[in-house]
Amino acid sequence: MEITRRGFVKATFCAACGAAVFPFDLVWAEKRFSATDPHVKEAYFYEQLTDDRVKCGTCPHKCVVMPGNCGRCRTKVNIDGKLYTISYANPCVVHVDPVEKKPLQHFYPGTKAFSLAVAGCNFYCLNCQNWEISQTSPDMTRNYNLSPDEVVLMATGYGCKSIAYTYSEATTFYEYMVDIATRAKKTGIKNVWVSNAYISQAALGRLCDVIDAASVNLKSFSDKIYWDLNGGHLEPVLETFKTLHRRGIWMEIINLVIPTYTDDMEMIKRMCGWILNNLGPEYPLHFSRFQPQYKLIHLPPTPVEVLQEAKDVALRVGLHYVYVGNVPGLGNEVLCPNCKRVVVKRRGYTLVWNHVDKGRCKFCGTRISGRWEG
Repeated sequence: MEITRRGFVKATFCAACGAAVFPFDLVWAEKRFSATDPHVKEAYFYEQLTDDRVKCGTCPHKCVVMPGNCGRCRTKVNIDGKLYTISYANPCVVHVDPVEKKPLQHFYPGTKAFSLAVAGCNFYCLNCQNWEISQTSPDMTRNYNLSPDEVVLMATGYGCKSIAYTYSEATTFYEYMVDIATRAKKTGIKNVWVSNAYISQAALGRLCDVIDAASVNLKSFSDKIYWDLNGGHLEPVLETFKTLHRRGIWMEIINLVIPTYTDDMEMIKRMCGWILNNLGPEYPLHFSRFQPQYKLIHLPPTPVEVLQEAKDVALRVGLHYVYVGNVPGLGNEVLCPNCKRVVVKRRGYTLVWNHVDKGRCKFCGTRISGRWEG
C-alpha cells in the first residue's frame, strides 16, 4: 500500500534570529511513496491485531487503525498491517528561541533552544494558538527536510544549549523526537519536551531516558473540562507528572486560565494541593493568560486580577515558585523562597541578571530548584 504525500525542500536560516527561511516559493509536487520513504518510519509502540488492524501505543487514546487509515493525531498510518509515523524528519517549524519562551524559568536561564515542530496533535483544544499546524497533518504543511543528525548539527552550530520539541504536540512526532534526543544527549545538548503530557507510560519511560526537562500543560483539574475543552482525560496526565517526578526530570507546569472553563479558584486550589502532595513544592507553576483563539474567540482575555488571585492561591497552598504568564511585565522574576530577593531577573525573554550560584541563592545560600550553570 502507498500513501500520497507532498515533496520537501531544504531551507536556509536567518543568521540574526535563527528563523528558517525558504529560498523560493514552494510549489507542492504530489508524489506517491511507500514505507521506505525517509519521512515514514515504523512506530515504536503499537500492537498488531487481526484483519491487518493495528493498535497504537504512543498515547492513551490507543487508536485502533484500519489499513490505509490514520489515528486521531493524523501522524500514525496503517500501511499493510503495520503502524508507521509520517512525521519523521519533516518539521514545519524550525527556530532558535530563548529557553524562557518554552516557558522555562529555572532551566539554564539566558540560553538558546533550537525549537522544532511537526504538524499534528492528539488533542483538539478549542483554544489552540497553533491550530494551523496542530489540527492538520504533515502532508498539509510546508516542511523542512531535516534528519536527526542534521538537527543536532544545526543546534550545535547555533550555540544552543538545548533542543526543544514544541509548538505542536511533540508526542505525535515521538519517533523523530526520540531519535534526535538520543543523538543530542551524546553530544551534551539538553532536550526539552513541551507537551500536553498525554502519553502512554511505556512511551514516556523511553522518552525519560533522553530528555532533561519538560514544560508540561495541566489544562484543568476536571476530567469533564479536559474532555470538553481538549479531547482527553485528566488521569493519564497526572500519571505523566508522577513519572517525570520519579525519574528526576526537571519540569515546569503550565495552567492556562480560561474564563468560564478553568478560572474556578476552588478547582485551582485542589490542583495546587495535588501538586504539593504528589510532586512537592519545588516545581514552578505558571498561570498563563488566555487570549481569544481558534474556537473560543467569543471569550474575553483572562483578567490580570484573576491570574494574580490564582497565584495567591498557589502560594497559600505552599508552592514555592508561581508565575503569571502572557502578561508583559509580570512573571519574569525568580524569587528566593527564603530571603525573597530577586535571584533571576528578565525583561521579556531577555535575561538581565542571574544571582543563582551553583544552584543556590547568592544572597542567603538557599537552594533554588532547577537546572543551573556551574
